[in-house]
Parts: sequence; C-alpha cells; structure tokens
Amino acid sequence: MNSLRLFIVSDSVGETGELVAKAAISQYLNADQNAVLKRFPYIDSIDHLQEVVKLAVTQNAFIVYTLVSQKLRDYIKAETAKFHVTAVDLMGPLLDALAKELHAPPLQEAGLVRKLDDDYFKKVEAIEFAVKYDDGRDPRGILMADIVLVGISRTSKTPLSQYLAHKRLKVANVPLVPEVDPPEELYLVDPKKCFGLVISPDKLNHIRKERLIALGLNDDANYAKVTRIHEEIEHFHKVVDRIGCEIVDVTNRAVEETANLILSKHQK
Repeated sequence: MNSLRLFIVSDSVGETGELVAKAAISQYLNADQNAVLKRFPYIDSIDHLQEVVKLAVTQNAFIVYTLVSQKLRDYIKAETAKFHVTAVDLMGPLLDALAKELHAPPLQEAGLVRKLDDDYFKKVEAIEFAVKYDDGRDPRGILMADIVLVGISRTSKTPLSQYLAHKRLKVANVPLVPEVDPPEELYLVDPKKCFGLVISPDKLNHIRKERLIALGLNDDANYAKVTRIHEEIEHFHKVVDRIGCEIVDVTNRAVEETANLILSKHQK
C-alpha cells in the first residue's frame, strides 16, 4: 500500500475524526504503518480552511473533516473538489439526516460534546466529594467545599449534600452534638457558604422515633426524647451563631425544596 497522509480537520479538538479515521485504516493490513495522521483542531474560519486545503494539495493529503458549520462544510467541499483533493465529511450527512428526522435545524455550535463531558465529570467529582466529606468524616473538606451544611442528626444533611452534588456543587456536611466540639475548620469557613439546618422539636421527635423503630430499637431511647432534642438544638444555635451563617428551617420541607432555597441563597 502507498503511504497515506491524512488530515483531520475539526472545529473542536478533532478526537472524533481521528478515531473514525483510525478505525477505517485498521481494516487495511499494515495500513497503520504507512499512514500519517495530522490533526487541525479549532478550525473556525474559511481562511483557516483555505490554508489546510492548500497544504493538502502540496502534501497530497486525504482530508477527513468533522465540522458542524454548514458554511464551513460547503466551503471545504467546494475547495477540495476544485483542487481534486479527496475529502470525507463525517458530520454533515448525519446532521442533515437528523434535521429531517427531528424537523429542526442543528445548533451548529462546536465543542458541545466536550462541554457535556466536562459537565458530567464535574457532577461525578461533586458526588464523590459529598460522599468523602459526608457526616464530618474529614474536616479538611470543609475549607474546600462550595457549600457546608451543619445540623443535628436527621435534618437531611446527607440527602441534601447528594442533591446539591448533582448540581455540580461540592458539599461537606458536619453533624453537631453537644458532647463533641465542632472541628476548628468550621469557624474558618466563609459564613456565606455555610448553612445551618434546623427543624422543629416535635417533627424531629417523630422522625427519630420512626428511625429507631425501623432499626428495631425501642422508640423511647434518649436519642428521640424531646429534652435531648432541645439540648441539641440549643447547642446548634450556639455553634451557628459563632459561625455567623444563615439558618434554613427544614421542617415539612422536601429535600428538593430545601436544596433550591439553598441554591438561591448561594447564587446570590
């Protein structure tokens, strides 16, 4: 087989074009040994395309392109035909078919796949962060978090952390109990990104009793007693007053509702 010089032309990084080209070349025995692939990424103007086509002419190169802009696709198709350069459009036919099927024009915006990938990985990173720094496991996460939640047991700290993580926010949460001093990091955090979660004693009493029953335990344990709950809430207020953070009442609020309230305040 003769030596093959192949240009990958893209309005983004060119990964898609290169992967498809390599997959095709692999179907020819030892073709990979004789093929030279060169990427031309972020091509966003006719001037850029003109230079690439000129180079393809001088180097006798084969062009594979993934361009979402109809204007650029039309130009490179005409220009390569004029100079007798072999060129394959990997994106255009699929975009045209989808336009007919969906009865809608494409956005023609480059790099959307990469943006979606970045968004996905940010979400995964935030979820992993929420798990790692859940329930005060590692106080170092407090200073790295976008949002810090503090509250006594059963105030929805963990589900809130996970919900906010799906919004790509890194959340650490810290449980407060009178017998244990809060981590020092809690007093070093910016109060604007810290939220104290509070709940009515009666509601919490009911939740904790239900929790004990679900665990097969007696519902009159100290954990669920109203006197104990009042003691914990009093301790909670002392801590959040020292932090200077905002308090959010989660009584009778769904996790989504509380999360949206926190998001609104955080964005401000």
